[in-house]
Amino acid sequence: MLEDLSTYLICGRMLSEPPDDPREGRSVSQGLDDAVLAESLGFRRAFLSERFDLKEAGAVLGGWAARTSRLDIGTGALAIPSRDPRLTAALGATLHAAYGPRFVLGLGRTVPQFMGLDTVSYPALEDFVGIIRRLWRGEVVDYDGPAGRYDAIQLRDRYTGPAPQIWSCMLGGPVASRAAARCCDGVILTPFLLPEAVANVRAWIDEECERIGRDPAEVRICHPIVSAVDLDDYETRLLCHARAVTYFQMPQFSNALLKFNGWDGDGFQQRLQNHEQLAGVGSADMAFHRRDLLGPASVIPDDWMKATCAIGTVGACVATLADFRSAGADELALYGSHPAQNAGLAHAWRARTTGAAA
Repeated sequence: MLEDLSTYLICGRMLSEPPDDPREGRSVSQGLDDAVLAESLGFRRAFLSERFDLKEAGAVLGGWAARTSRLDIGTGALAIPSRDPRLTAALGATLHAAYGPRFVLGLGRTVPQFMGLDTVSYPALEDFVGIIRRLWRGEVVDYDGPAGRYDAIQLRDRYTGPAPQIWSCMLGGPVASRAAARCCDGVILTPFLLPEAVANVRAWIDEECERIGRDPAEVRICHPIVSAVDLDDYETRLLCHARAVTYFQMPQFSNALLKFNGWDGDGFQQRLQNHEQLAGVGSADMAFHRRDLLGPASVIPDDWMKATCAIGTVGACVATLADFRSAGADELALYGSHPAQNAGLAHAWRARTTGAAA
């Protein structure tokens, strides 16, 4: 198993049937096969970004777990306001009870533009994590605070094995990093960060752990990286530039990425927001499939993608992954492309760490 290499599966909007052109999307059923292949290639775990349509987390993750035996699975992210805490706790408890302790609960504070749900505060995040852990321990929870009000809630039938880990899915700023250091077992960053930005997250987490007397090694940093290995220009732009549109089109993400990466937008945000295709669109991610976003994608600078994504030959992609590991990421999660497209990269990454012939 590749201890430090994972993958996202069925990224972006889903199709109910496989597309005629496989470069333009992925179906839910293909995602089940992708989980089997991801396990055979040695990926440590597979993450799912939930959506309120064809990507309900419990259904998809249960399918992945049923088709595999070793592969860890996780949400990356499950929006905190999307469920009563009893349902969130039940998801983790049920997956562990049914398939063994292979589940990671990745929680996101969410943004209204994407999910249509209110963003929760950092105190609410910390309290919500505490509520979930108490429910897993079998406690009766009375709570009235930033995370809501709950009177005498509990899981009457509980899983008695090791509880799932809880990770914070975050953009990568100092407040989020410190909150995660106080309450979570790990973090999942946003794609399109530079190695320097990942290094800052590592430093902020380590500093907060030192302040509260926690071992920084207890907080695992996972960084998703869009990968386009030996692909033509069309598919590379679908995976990298078109996917980046769905992040940069949301002001909260765009402002954070520009700030954390130290990029001078120089009118970039205005050019993207003013693109005729995005006029009046609340969320490009919810409104379009990646194949429909090549127009706005032309606004995304190539240099930004080359600096933050794994693009090109297997050797070039290995070097990119190594840069992020050196910056402080404990785990990398290939994003956007599917496992078959990353088989050569997984093999080369294993050879790099084991000394085997590539």
